[in-house]
Amino acid sequence: MPTRTGNRRRWWRWYLGALLILAAVVSPLLPSIDLRNALQLLGALAVIGAVLGGLRLHRPRHPAGWRILVVSAVVAIAAGMTAAIMLSTAGPESSGAVDLVYYVVYPLYGVALGVLPVRGGRGARLAGMTEAGIIACAAAVLWWAMLVDPLLIDRVRTSVQFHVVTYPLLDVVLLVLGVRLTLIGGRSVSHLLIAASTAALLVADTAYFVVSISGGDPPQASASFWLLSNGFLGAAALHPSMAEVPPRDAQPMSAAPIIAPRLYVVSVVFTPIVTALYLLREAGNGTVGQEDIFVPLIATTLTAALVVIRMRHLNRAVVDRAAALEQSLGSEAELQRELRHLAQHDPLTGLPNRAPLHDRIDVVLAAGRPGGLLVLDTDNFKEVNDRFGHAVGDDLLLAVAGRLGELIVPGDLLARLGSDEFAIVAERVDPREPARLGERLLTAMRRPFEIQGHELFATVSVGLRRLEPDLVTGDVVRDAYMALHAAKAAGRDQITAYDRELSERKLAAARTVDRLRGAIGRDELLLHYQPLVRLADERMVGVEALLRWQPAGEAMVLPDWFIPQAEDSGLIVPIGAWVLREACRTAAGWHRQHGSVVSVNVSPRQLREPDFGVQVLDALRSSTLPPAALILEITEGVLVASGMVTEQAIRHLSMLRDQGVRVAIDDFGTGYSSLAYLRDLPIDHIKIDRSFMPPPGAADPAARTIVKAVIDLAAGLELGAIAEGVETAEQVGLLRELGCERAQGYYFARPVPAPEAARLLAASARDARDQTTPAGHGR
Repeated sequence: MPTRTGNRRRWWRWYLGALLILAAVVSPLLPSIDLRNALQLLGALAVIGAVLGGLRLHRPRHPAGWRILVVSAVVAIAAGMTAAIMLSTAGPESSGAVDLVYYVVYPLYGVALGVLPVRGGRGARLAGMTEAGIIACAAAVLWWAMLVDPLLIDRVRTSVQFHVVTYPLLDVVLLVLGVRLTLIGGRSVSHLLIAASTAALLVADTAYFVVSISGGDPPQASASFWLLSNGFLGAAALHPSMAEVPPRDAQPMSAAPIIAPRLYVVSVVFTPIVTALYLLREAGNGTVGQEDIFVPLIATTLTAALVVIRMRHLNRAVVDRAAALEQSLGSEAELQRELRHLAQHDPLTGLPNRAPLHDRIDVVLAAGRPGGLLVLDTDNFKEVNDRFGHAVGDDLLLAVAGRLGELIVPGDLLARLGSDEFAIVAERVDPREPARLGERLLTAMRRPFEIQGHELFATVSVGLRRLEPDLVTGDVVRDAYMALHAAKAAGRDQITAYDRELSERKLAAARTVDRLRGAIGRDELLLHYQPLVRLADERMVGVEALLRWQPAGEAMVLPDWFIPQAEDSGLIVPIGAWVLREACRTAAGWHRQHGSVVSVNVSPRQLREPDFGVQVLDALRSSTLPPAALILEITEGVLVASGMVTEQAIRHLSMLRDQGVRVAIDDFGTGYSSLAYLRDLPIDHIKIDRSFMPPPGAADPAARTIVKAVIDLAAGLELGAIAEGVETAEQVGLLRELGCERAQGYYFARPVPAPEAARLLAASARDARDQTTPAGHGR
């Protein structure tokens, strides 16, 4: 079912159809002039209603032109009514006064056509006026030569009223304005209907002119076309396109390259030809008068002048378009330069990124010039972001970039490769100079930075790869990163130069990881257990589970070699889960027999897993080992660091401690100086690192003082103290004297397989029973 909006969109068709029926059918059948005049008055009233209805329906943004059309229609009605009254009272002599009223309609109509919206916005109001003038002049010549002169001048029709000649001439001007509107107004349906209205008006007045020359009454055709003109105009007002506003950036007809050449051909070539033929005819008839020359000459001259003006406009438009195009091309080139710069530079520091760095390495290698690539990584930069925020981190990176830039010489390339990574391509004749530059970088970066009121340190680790002619860029960058990772692994804040041994170690590590992936499935992993001894009576109260790797038919792989590879590759997660399950399973029987506990080392990588706590509880449940019999050993860095990973680790450990699991800090004191975490974080024991123990057979007062301080600190915080690396009886005596509770080390036993650990536990239990058996009672 049609909607009301759809009906409104079709109203213009209904209106136009009704006026067409009146013009084509009703008007020719009317028997008298008075009835036809009344019908014309009805058509004018219909125009007013249609325009007002269109303004209300479509609400155009610029209604001024349509409102002026309403005024012109009102004036036309007033003129028609005035003519009817004066003709009935004063006779035909009063028609001149009536014409003065009619003459007001034409300029109003023309102004309305001139202010209707066109392409280009208000700045294009005068667009197309030159073309309109050219068309008007050409039409005037044709109109004079084909109608006025042969029908009026040559026949000396001096009695013909002036308005009979004037109206068609004014109609030509309106037609030109209507055609102009269709060309520069966006060619909307509304504009096409307006042009059709002006054409119908010209036909009506021309027919009236031709008939009036012979002294006849106004023809029925004139009345029909006047009514048709009103029909087209009202339909234009009711059509939805009357409210459309062409885009401001659309080009008006004055810039159209297709219409203009045809227009100039007609105006400059055809019009003079018609004028010449007209004058030749007049000369042949012997009727050449001043007016025969004067009117065509003025029109032709004006046409030529307008053509010259139009050509100047076109030339200016071409120049402006060329300038705009040149500016656009310049802007595009500038934009491309900016895009290339953005694509090749870091947005924060403005330094070149990887692409220019690789290009420079390509150039140096191709030229065979000596030098080196230094890759730098800012140590502990993540902690700055976590503690102070990314704004401080960004300012720190800017300061680092500035300080690095002060240390390089012209010709070196400083680039930023990533978050806190920088690189320098240094071309040096002396092959030792890149390494010296690296040392200067280390020294300079050890000085603190003042960032937003904070004193920050940003030491760097440096990997160096010397440039050699037989290398390719990808290998150079890879080797520099390999050296950087070696520098970081060696403790950071140092420089490491690439050598073949690094590559071999890297390759060996990759092979180790590949083999380690299948070690669990091949039953190559096993656990050894080192006794944990209570110093008061030297009874074995537990064991520490230590991972071992025994490939089939090969020597055992040292833990110091394969565990770091497992950490780096992430394999420590499944391996650590296996260790936890196996240790709990094995220790469950020992706990039932001897009440012993088991310690299991936990990797920081394991604590990142969201289900770590669940894994521990599952291992305890499946093995029936009580939670109190399990000690999880972690490094203090896991708890001292900051960020979401540490928060998650603390949540895991807190939950497990609530279930009864105990937590020990391994290698206490080797990595951090802050002790505040001992008070607040979920720990139960401190393991004193072997590096603090006095060396065997030597007096070391400083070591004694450190060990005593750690034991006293643990006692004060109600934490258990466990000494590692105990190797001599003197160390045992010292620890017992200082009040240490437990210890482990080679003095008591090396790590042994599970059967041997079971035997040691059983022997320790028997010795304890023997010591408690009363005298005189045998076993």
